Amino acid sequence: MKRITVFVFMFLFLLSFSTQAAELKIAVVDLQKALNESEGGKNAKKSLEELIKSKQKVIDEKGKEIEKLKDEIDKQSAVLSKDALQKKQDELDKKMREYRRLVQDSQEEVKKKESELTSEILKDLAKIIEKIGREEKFTLILEKAKGVVLFHDSAIDITEKVIERYNKEIKGQK
Repeated sequence: MKRITVFVFMFLFLLSFSTQAAELKIAVVDLQKALNESEGGKNAKKSLEELIKSKQKVIDEKGKEIEKLKDEIDKQSAVLSKDALQKKQDELDKKMREYRRLVQDSQEEVKKKESELTSEILKDLAKIIEKIGREEKFTLILEKAKGVVLFHDSAIDITEKVIERYNKEIKGQK
């Protein structure tokens, strides 16, 4: 009798579990694609490219100054006194340090700006994904990241829907 009770209990448990599993509604979203293809992502990329160009222009100018000073030292090394040559070499070393610092600071500024822009867009995307999840009664929405989702049917991919909704909401805010 005890075995039959356990069997019936297990059967009912599995039956209820399979009923719940049938009601699962799962989707995947490719956040990287949404980030790259959304209007906000495209604008952020354009903004970063402009920042990089402006930084690169300043870096190139400093590089030309250094090359000019090197050429000057090479040409004048035979005619300059030891002290004057040392002074020029010290000036070159100082400019090289400033150049390296400028490059490093520029890289850090670009990374910081990219991080700020990306995090803002990702926050907005997360809100939109949550809205879609609630509206369409998804049980679970997974990020389609390499190594996380190994396979999925394209029918459950809501990336395009997320991008469209994001673009509509961004235009509505302007």
